[in-house]
Amino acid sequence: MGDLEIRAAVAEDIPAIVGMLADDPLGARRESPDDLTPYLSALERISIDANQRLVVAVREGRVVGTLQLTIVPGLSRRGATRSIIEGVRVHADERGGGLGTRFIEWAIEESRRENCRLVQLTSDSARTDAHRFYERLGFEASHVGFKLQL
Repeated sequence: MGDLEIRAAVAEDIPAIVGMLADDPLGARRESPDDLTPYLSALERISIDANQRLVVAVREGRVVGTLQLTIVPGLSRRGATRSIIEGVRVHADERGGGLGTRFIEWAIEESRRENCRLVQLTSDSARTDAHRFYERLGFEASHVGFKLQL
């Protein structure tokens, strides 16, 4: 794997993060790498929320992956805290080398440190390779997700 650092994202990482978010057919339709203003604003909001972790994986000074982990206190499951993994991306030339596994393992360990009893994520129904990846890591496709665009 070489030297890999997983750290909090900073404003200078936004172009690389947005580039990865836009680097597939789904992301290309919904992301706008030409205007980073909304992403920088979102980073500010994320950074001041103690329940949010927007992180990047950096190898040799280059951002090669990103994910967001959200800690959610709740009442269900006997007052259990859960975490949600969102926006997982690995740079195209890093895929297949174990970075995704290491990244998800980091998120699971961070969730344990936060005393979460459940880690959950959603994946677009079109991302069949991602579904196999998550299942290999022990995640179960146990629910049907719904979204409402506002």
